[in-house]
Amino acid sequence: MRPITRTLRLACAMAVAGALLAGCGQSGGTKDGTRDGTKDGRGAVSGMDMQGAAERADAMFYETVGAIKPEIEWVHDTTTTGSCDVTRYWTVMTVVSPERRGNFLGVVENFWKASGYRITTVNPDKEMPAIYAKSSDGFGISVLFGYKGQAFFEVTSPCVDESKVTAPTKVANGRTYEAGAPIPTPNVHSDFWSAETPAPAPTPSS
Repeated sequence: MRPITRTLRLACAMAVAGALLAGCGQSGGTKDGTRDGTKDGRGAVSGMDMQGAAERADAMFYETVGAIKPEIEWVHDTTTTGSCDVTRYWTVMTVVSPERRGNFLGVVENFWKASGYRITTVNPDKEMPAIYAKSSDGFGISVLFGYKGQAFFEVTSPCVDESKVTAPTKVANGRTYEAGAPIPTPNVHSDFWSAETPAPAPTPSS
């Protein structure tokens, strides 16, 4: 069973997003627990275990934040496992002002669409907006804003074979916090993302 608490900031954001997603899992599972893809007799996607799913989730996140320019700072958050799936979480430490959140979400959404992900839900809430998408191989990915405007990313795998799951190997590009220590609200200033003015419009091509 997944932990019922993580942080107050993410819990607040999930409460808003949950109202939109009631009755359907982020990763698009069916009522019998199976997901898209080739499945074995237990409903798990063949050829992938939880460790492989975690690494795939990591890659999806790294590719996404790599498309965000200027660069943002982020840290690894928790990893949780269900009966046959795994979820990775990341917390953004860069301050993204209310005026720049639409631009931030637009960059992410455009990258996901270009990567072949299907946008499943968009929460346009002014304070805690969120976008949910699904990859062709059944992974759910989301970005949402929570308490104090902190952005969170989450990737949930489809049903896979059970295995042990190790921590991500890539070092976060933000400050590292000790295991179990609370992650603070965003505290990294960006001249672009933290600006309290709307993003400048693109210059028309000549």
